[in-house]
Amino acid sequence: MKKPELLLPAGTLDRLKTAFMYGADVVYCGLPSVSLRAKSGFTMADLKEGIEYAHSIGKKIYLTLNLFTHNHDMERLEEAVKMLQFLKPDGVIVADPGVFEYVGQVCPQIPRHISTQANVCSYMTVNYWQKQGAKLCVLGREVPLSEMYEIREKCPDIDLEVFVHGAMCVSYSGRCLLSNFLTGRSANKGNCAHTCRWKYKFYIEEENRPGQLMEMMEDDHGAYIMNSRDLCLMPRLDELLNVGLDSFKIEGRNKSEYYVAIATRAYRKAIDDWYNNPKEWKPDEYVEELKTLQNRGYTLGFFDGNAGPESLNYDISASSGIWRYAGRVTDKTQDSIIFEIKHKIEKGDELEFLSPSQFEPVKVKMDEFYDTRNDKLLDVISTGHLGQSIRIPVSSDILDKLPILSVARKFIGNKT
Repeated sequence: MKKPELLLPAGTLDRLKTAFMYGADVVYCGLPSVSLRAKSGFTMADLKEGIEYAHSIGKKIYLTLNLFTHNHDMERLEEAVKMLQFLKPDGVIVADPGVFEYVGQVCPQIPRHISTQANVCSYMTVNYWQKQGAKLCVLGREVPLSEMYEIREKCPDIDLEVFVHGAMCVSYSGRCLLSNFLTGRSANKGNCAHTCRWKYKFYIEEENRPGQLMEMMEDDHGAYIMNSRDLCLMPRLDELLNVGLDSFKIEGRNKSEYYVAIATRAYRKAIDDWYNNPKEWKPDEYVEELKTLQNRGYTLGFFDGNAGPESLNYDISASSGIWRYAGRVTDKTQDSIIFEIKHKIEKGDELEFLSPSQFEPVKVKMDEFYDTRNDKLLDVISTGHLGQSIRIPVSSDILDKLPILSVARKFIGNKT
């Protein structure tokens, strides 16, 4: 059984390189705004550089073109497909049948993948797309493990991909109209406002008292009736690996470098360890690593069948977590790392740097750090200076373990 590729999202060129550094096999990106991916952080030059970089290290890039088109999208769609011809990615992710056909006509050399937004949930649908020329189908998050086995058995000659981690939509992914209705921001075009996670108040009206609205009282949290927990299949990853799928996908193109690094290293090590010794494999250490990400609580989603009430968080919509993204290495000197801060750092703090070469964090006590602008020794650098860099003297063995783009985290306990 071949090892599935690990597919990570990237919203910027730095995140793309971070994903590869921590072990991704493939990165998927949104085309620039002309292709209707509203939050793409890439320029054409960035994408060209990213694809060339990926190919230089034997990795791949998939680009997304998974909107459902309206007539007014046609001109921009044509421009987007011209970009595909120029960029030559390793695959293009499509949902709309018209777009699928158009890409096939203009760019027949680029493999076409069927997006999760096409809601592929049966072997019949997979067979249909295979006959149309699809190389890969992304199975809907609604497909349970038992049906994955059946789809794999009945569809042996097409690549199959599943989501293993990331945000869950309370509706069909990308198809919900709530965000567009309330804010004018389309989920289908990559610009969801996550209105399902907002705080709502509810009122009732008695039949004989029209217009007299009575509030249904809630506690301080309000009523978060549509707030899904985040998908995490790590606790059952060994069962998923036994299916023989071709690609494991992680959601989060708008997430930080920290998210990309943590998710990549956890799933990379988990997959590799299972292949090295499946009988002794246990998920515990990888699950604990994923808990260092801010999350809304984790759920298996539809893995065992229909998702139940435990898949929703009715208490609060905010992400929780006792670790924060502290910053990343942007440069190195002979005896120091140059560190771009993402969280308040004080003298005496201990940061955990995540090395691509080992799973155990590299711990650095912040007894001495300097402002890179004037080399002044600091006792604290606050969140008001986000993006500012500091110089941290470290030993040569730590320098060797932390290449540029390595990320670090800070333990904050139960602080908000």
